[in-house]
Amino acid sequence: MAKTFSRVDANSVELPQPTSKPTSLNGQVESSVDVWVSPDSQFETGIWECSPGTFTATRDGYDEVATIVKGAATVTDSFGVVTELHPGSVLVTPAGWSGTWVVHETLRKVYSIRTITT
Repeated sequence: MAKTFSRVDANSVELPQPTSKPTSLNGQVESSVDVWVSPDSQFETGIWECSPGTFTATRDGYDEVATIVKGAATVTDSFGVVTELHPGSVLVTPAGWSGTWVVHETLRKVYSIRTITT
C-alpha cells in the first residue's frame, strides 16, 4: 500500500550528516531529507538545511516552492531582484530561475519540487 500521509516537525526533524554543497563559493555544507515523493517521482517535498555562506542556484527542469522555518538569507536573482528571507518567508523559484543565495544564519526550509517533463 502506498504511503498516503506524512507528518514531521520541520524545526526539529533530524537530518542526515551534512555534506559539501557543490555550488558553494566558500565551503558550505547542506543536508536534506525527503518527507514524501510521489509514486511517479514528479513531485517531492522535504526539509533542507544549509550553513552560512554563499552559493549559486539554477532551477533546471523543476519548479520549487519553499517556506523558511529557521535562519536568514538574501537571495538575488539573475535580474538583480533582491529578496530577504526569514522564518515564515515563502519563496517560489520556477523552472529556469537562477541566482545567488547568501545565507547569514543556518537556513532551514520546507520545499516542494515539481519536475517539469517534456
